[in-house]
Amino acid sequence: MAKSRLPGEFELIARYFAPLSEGFEGAYGLRDDVAVMTPGSGKQVVAKTDAIVAGVHFLPDDPAGLVAQKALRVNLSDLAAKGAVPLCYMLDLILPSETTEEWVAAFAAGLARDQETFGVHLIGGDTNATPGALTVAIALLGEIDHNQTLRRGGARPGDVIFVTGTVGDAALGLVALLGELGEIDPAKADWLIGRYRLPVPRVGVGPQLTNLATASIDISDGLIADLGHVCEVSGLSADVEVARVPFSAAARTAINTDRALLEAALTGGDDYEILFTAPEEETDGIEQLSRRSSVPITAIGRMRKAPTETQERVILRDSSGQPMKILRDGWQHFQG
Repeated sequence: MAKSRLPGEFELIARYFAPLSEGFEGAYGLRDDVAVMTPGSGKQVVAKTDAIVAGVHFLPDDPAGLVAQKALRVNLSDLAAKGAVPLCYMLDLILPSETTEEWVAAFAAGLARDQETFGVHLIGGDTNATPGALTVAIALLGEIDHNQTLRRGGARPGDVIFVTGTVGDAALGLVALLGELGEIDPAKADWLIGRYRLPVPRVGVGPQLTNLATASIDISDGLIADLGHVCEVSGLSADVEVARVPFSAAARTAINTDRALLEAALTGGDDYEILFTAPEEETDGIEQLSRRSSVPITAIGRMRKAPTETQERVILRDSSGQPMKILRDGWQHFQG
């Protein structure tokens, strides 16, 4: 059966995306050039935009609904790491000429599922055609109490470094998708692939960190790279005990099969867990938060004073306390 070509831009918006704005008055049914939002009393607006590109952040043949959900969730993760509550978002959808209406319908359905899950609404955006790669850009808006935003630069020497969930699953999931994971139980490989395709933003944890954490970031570029960002802005260094880094059962199986995958797990991106620092005296409160939210939160190291010119910002230590060498810290756009 032949797949249908795309309708015109405005018909496409009315058919698939205007329904996603229902319930948000300021979106005006996507019938105007702008949307209006009013933050609650005593609140500040927090904004984040992120784009995902076919062949870079997802595979071109990934299911459209999962692409939509990933695009929204990578932004939800950023707001969670800042302690903000998400409200609404804008969507720029850049489509190659071969895109079908069936693909757009599945994409919009994926957004609808996550709107219901996370309580957000589409309030505007743009659609365009391109001769290049399919690109999805989302601008997410949220709110937070005045002066409560968690930044990268608040860490202090002696703070404990914590991470939610498990690390390295998405990087190993991509390895599995590319057929390079080696001998591993197919069910575990599929689980890792699921973590790559559909991250779980910690929206229930982030807003509860504002009175506990000193600095926070989500893990998009990789554990070491993103901890390095906190170190740089805070003017500090960090010690990480590799034996304490939380790996899932599937990731541990893969690493035990091929020890070279340990570095991939430590430096690979797309986990979208929250990495944060907090004073040691807040440990009990963090443990209580972990139990309330049913999200594992693990202490993996400590922040230290500023590094010397010959020191690394992030030092990985093995089980005997000796520094470990890695070839790269993590993902950087334009450098690979």
